[in-house]
Amino acid sequence: MSSDFPDKRAELLRRLGDEVRAGQRATAIVDDLADELMGVNHTDGRCLDLLEHVGQMSAGELARASGLTTGAITGVIDRLERAGYARRVADPSDRRRVLIEPTPAALAAGQELFGPLVEFVAPMMERYSDEQLELLIEFQRLGREVNAQHAEMLRERLERRTK
Repeated sequence: MSSDFPDKRAELLRRLGDEVRAGQRATAIVDDLADELMGVNHTDGRCLDLLEHVGQMSAGELARASGLTTGAITGVIDRLERAGYARRVADPSDRRRVLIEPTPAALAAGQELFGPLVEFVAPMMERYSDEQLELLIEFQRLGREVNAQHAEMLRERLERRTK
């Protein structure tokens, strides 16, 4: 019986990896469709998601959080502003500094497109105990950290390739 454990664990880890990858693909499809419905490209949609999540950010903060250059983020902000989804506002603590924030139209579009998803998932979460939810949170956090480390490795690889 104990000799079966490594094989079972390997199979469970393979299945978990398959489900994570399938979940990432499903999320990408949802994001692509929402971006298309909003009339924005994938990069702009990702930045809009960050703005909706955080509220207000400087252009530099948005660039860092999205993995874009400061030059590229200016174009993103300009496009989101033209689409009516973001606006530049003065920082109340430093009027020389400009912050970017989502507009009410962006928040309404996000609610319209993603609200049903939240409503669909909420009853499913009832089956999990608080301890299980904490485990799921930890799993997602660890996955995000692993992806951030992997993204940095890939960025370094790209930099070496362009030199």
